[in-house]
Order: sequence, then structure tokens, then C-alpha cells
Amino acid sequence: MSTFSHFLRKVENMKLGLIINPIAGMGGRVGLKGTDGAEILQQALSLGAVPEANAKTRQALIELIPLQSQLTIYTYPGAMGEDLARELGFRTTVLGKIGVQTTPDDTMAAAQAMLDAQVDLLCFAGGDGTARNVAAVIKTKLPVLGIPAGVKIHSGVFASHPQAAGELMFKFFSGEELELVDGEVMDIDEEAFRAGVVTTRLYGLMNIPSDPELIQMTKSGGNQAPEREVLLGIAERIIEDMEDNPETFYIIGSGSSLSPIMEVLDLQNTLLGIDVVRNRQLVGQDVNEREILQLIKDHPAKIVVTVIGNQGYVFGRGNQQISAEVIKRVGKENILIVATRNKLDTLKGRPLLVDTGDPELNSSFNGFIRVITTYSSESVTKVKGLA
Repeated sequence: MSTFSHFLRKVENMKLGLIINPIAGMGGRVGLKGTDGAEILQQALSLGAVPEANAKTRQALIELIPLQSQLTIYTYPGAMGEDLARELGFRTTVLGKIGVQTTPDDTMAAAQAMLDAQVDLLCFAGGDGTARNVAAVIKTKLPVLGIPAGVKIHSGVFASHPQAAGELMFKFFSGEELELVDGEVMDIDEEAFRAGVVTTRLYGLMNIPSDPELIQMTKSGGNQAPEREVLLGIAERIIEDMEDNPETFYIIGSGSSLSPIMEVLDLQNTLLGIDVVRNRQLVGQDVNEREILQLIKDHPAKIVVTVIGNQGYVFGRGNQQISAEVIKRVGKENILIVATRNKLDTLKGRPLLVDTGDPELNSSFNGFIRVITTYSSESVTKVKGLA
């Protein structure tokens, strides 16, 4: 690790590299758990998926507008960064060429172009697949920061949310002393992921400017043995709630912390997708946003979700199918959050996070919320909706 520092009076010719993966995150709401590969992308588009990376990058770049006169953005054509940088009024240098549909090769070519241009910081918007592509070229040759815009966010090279990425870039270019630390680039096998199997591996390291308040921790995974009995107790509590409300639809979120619910009900579980249960019966399996809304219609419904260990996300990471529209339809009062005390302890006092893509809905979560931690107990935990 090293320390990087310079002063605002010297940033007149600072270079920010920008790479946007235009298709990142498109598979989330439609239940595809990623968009790696042309076939999956076409499937996502056919299901009504819309691009999200551009909007998230916008949230980050807006934080840099006060530095526009001292900063040049080096980027790739069109949707890979040029359009947004110019729209926001940044001085822009465009490198390379792209086709109608971008590919991982475009990301790697862009990363090489940024390296050749000797940018001071390379910022990319995407998920773990994009991080892998960037890392294959950059390694630890220059500072890098990820704007979280993908379905899969396991790597430790991302800011905790898009605005945080902007805040950290502002600190970097304003000359604040920041430590450069090794961030792990992690990814999973998407084919196995869609089949409900998580196989995560380390693909490399990249140097990131560190700020504990703004950087996302590498996702923790798996339930350790002592947790199982606690999770089974929580499952019993959720099932008792189901029995008290037999006509209510229960939207069961992704994650191994929730799998005991389906196990006790003796129902097939989509570990990394969203299932819907009514009157102890499986009525929707591995559903997307549109299917959830069609299922619940005007009926009463509840959402059951867990917390991502180390990171704290409740909505917006791995469960984008439970969209802002679904949450509004169900109602915040009908959300059941499940997490063992050990999982909450991994946050070390940091708040739970909500990132639905709807800032107004996100802010409505600000405050405190009850989290079911055992069969018979709850924890009142701080929650923050991202702007």
C-alpha cells in the first residue's frame, strides 16, 4: 500500500479515466443475475431490461462538477462515457472506437487506452465482470475506483454507492491525502450462479484510494455452522407469520440466510433468485420484477429479505427484482428483514443500506428499522437510503 497526495493548486491538468459498461446491471430486475454474454444480454432486452449504468455514473460525476475547470475526462465513445461526460459539461478527450454493441474486449481496450494516456485515476461503472476486465489490463499500475452498477458486486474495488464514488474522486482530485490499498477483484461463474451455485474466486488486485466510509467491503459469504440453528429458528418465525396470513403473498429474497425458510416449508428454493410463496405453496419461482407485480396485483404481500454481510445492503445488491415499484406496491410496513446477530456485527456499527434506484423511496427508509435476529428477538438497526 502507498500514500497518494497532491494539492488542489496543481490539479489544473488532472486526468480522470472513465469507462462505463453500458449493459451492466441490466439483468437484475428481470431476474437474470448478470449480463455476461451476448445471449444473456439479448434475453435481458427481450424481458424489458433497461440500461442503468449511465444513471449511476451520473450520480458520481455530478460530485466532480466543482472541479470541471481543472479536470479532463479521458473516455471511450458514446455510451461508454463520452455522451455523459459531454452532457455534464466536462472537458473530454475521446479515445478508441466501438461497435453498436459493446463487449468485454471494448472494456479491456479502453483500460489499455487509459493506461497509455497515463490518467491519474481510472473510474469504471459496472459489476464484477467489468472489474475483471479492467483488472486484466491495469493490475496495480494506476489507481482505480469502481462505481457499483452491476448485478454482482462481490469485489472490494467499488465505492459503497455511486454518490460515494463521486465523493471519493472529489477527495482524490482535491489533494486530500488518501492511502492506496489493494482491493480484491472477485467474481463468480454466472452459469453456476443461475443454477443456484456460488463459486467465487479471486481474479487479481487493483489499487484503490481508500476511505472506510466510502469504500465497499468484499462481500462475506456462507453461513457457518453455529448460525444454522439461529436461521432455522428465524425460519419458523417467518412461517408462523405465513400461517397467520394464508392469503398473503410472501416475496422471498435471495441469499443463504433465507434458504431455511424454503427448506422448512419443503419447497424448492432459488438460492440466488426471488421466489414467491402463498399459503405455504410455491406460486412463483426465480421471478423477475414484472412477474412479481403480476403475481401480487391487488393482493396483500410481504417482502422477506436479508442483509449482505460486511456491506449492509438490504435492497439493491443481488435482489434488484424487488424493485422500487414492488416495494411501493407492498409497502414498507410489510418488509421483514432477517439477519443473525453475527451478520449484523460484521457491519461494525455501519447502517443498513437501501439502493432501489429511486432516491425518494430510498430516503424514506432513513432512520431505524427492526431486524429479526432470532426466533424470539429483534434488533433496532440504523438504515440509510442512498441519494
